[in-house]
Amino acid sequence: MLRLIRPHLSFRALLLAVFFSASGFASGVVTYEEFGALGDGVADDLPAIVAAHAHANERSLPVRGRPDATYHLGARALTAIIQTDTDWNTSRFIIDDSGEVENHKRPLFEVRSRLAPVPLQIDRLARGQERLELRSATAHDLLVLVENERRRLFIRRGLNQNSGTPQREVFILRRDGAIEGAIDWDYETITRVEARPIDSEPLVLRGGVFTQIANQMRQEVGYNYWSRNIVVRRSNTVVDGVTLHLTGEGEHGHPYSGFLRAQQAANVTFRDCRIPGRKVYSTIGRAGRPVQMGTYGYGADLVVNFSMLHCRMDNIHDTTRWGVAATNFMKNVLVEDCVLSRMDVHQGVSGHYTIRRSTLGHQGIQAVGRGLLLVEDSTVHSSRLVAFRPDYGSPWEGEVVVRNSRWLPPRRSGGRPVMFTAQNDGTHDFGYPCSMPRLVRIEGLHIDDAWTLETKTPGTFFFGDPLGAPRGERPFPYKLTERIEVSGLEAASGIFPAVSSNPDLVQAIELVQK
Repeated sequence: MLRLIRPHLSFRALLLAVFFSASGFASGVVTYEEFGALGDGVADDLPAIVAAHAHANERSLPVRGRPDATYHLGARALTAIIQTDTDWNTSRFIIDDSGEVENHKRPLFEVRSRLAPVPLQIDRLARGQERLELRSATAHDLLVLVENERRRLFIRRGLNQNSGTPQREVFILRRDGAIEGAIDWDYETITRVEARPIDSEPLVLRGGVFTQIANQMRQEVGYNYWSRNIVVRRSNTVVDGVTLHLTGEGEHGHPYSGFLRAQQAANVTFRDCRIPGRKVYSTIGRAGRPVQMGTYGYGADLVVNFSMLHCRMDNIHDTTRWGVAATNFMKNVLVEDCVLSRMDVHQGVSGHYTIRRSTLGHQGIQAVGRGLLLVEDSTVHSSRLVAFRPDYGSPWEGEVVVRNSRWLPPRRSGGRPVMFTAQNDGTHDFGYPCSMPRLVRIEGLHIDDAWTLETKTPGTFFFGDPLGAPRGERPFPYKLTERIEVSGLEAASGIFPAVSSNPDLVQAIELVQK
């Protein structure tokens, strides 16, 4: 039974863990106090919390925080592994990053499945593939990661330029061989396969009010991301009602990768959470020039079916705070009934990317990927309705639908606001062919652009000049939008949007007003 003991436990927590393990204690609910937590906001309660979750995991018991407790999570490199339902209710937690910590890249909590990875051999895959012939039956549906390290994608351009990322993606493999999250790329070679069983029952992590005292790290060149966070690596997980408060942000510091972060999982929901934006700091990027450092409240990587429901924040228009949410390598993203400063898919989403009944602030909606991008019953306060990220080639292969929404571009000097921003001059290899959305369909949109009547160029554009200079050789051509269909569009200026500032696009794109 000593296998429950974790290194670095306090002597008191160690004795309590041994006692409860030996006695077979099972009250039905595990508390942190039973393992030595004081909850006074001063003593380091993290060792006790680690021990409590280890005990709960061993006996399949839920965990509950004391409602009036304030648990201090110290500087040790410890992670509490959560494998059972956990209710933090109104418990408070203090994370002090202002001084030295043993490992700032280590999470404080990790939601992890009890199910061990299983062996799976896949020799090749084809884009769009929807089935896989299994050599043997599986006991569970699987979340499968495939990678071809010999091909690089998302070869970034600009101040944060890089040599790209190995071709990779995740998908759900059903027990009958059906694939959910159709394959995005052709894989003639697969150098890595990971298959993780998907738990049939949901795990719910509920409540908790966290105060994080920001780091004061000094590093003049490059990024040095902090974690000290909650990471979800278990499929079929709901994080409900987590709140974060920030304090101690000074003149210098380094970015966080997301206080709530989902990684390599399926069917993950963040619901009714409150995570603020963080202060913007700068560093020297890979191009040797100053860049702003992105620092996030929410993050997700390699997730199939990711939802943010009723997640809200204050100060969505504060440009000194970085956009709160960012993701990579996603399939099917839903943002519903949220108020956020930004929702971004850095290195791609496929399937559907849906923003519904939500309000987006100064950094708005950003996108890279393929499939259906739907903005419905939503309000966007950014200078563009949707930004297709130019550092990854501004690709969106598929359709964009805007329905019953409002766009309120902020007042600025010079230039007409552009509804869909994109930039790709055809001279950079991003690792894949790039295209503008094939079809843009507007089915009800109000544009608050009356202030443009006071400028030299009143009104708005659907697109600006995505091709830019040079006008000559384009070894990696950018495929243009074919058609814009518009109904129910109202502009406060009274001026219907122009197609583009580029005459070639005006000629190439069919505009249909219904």
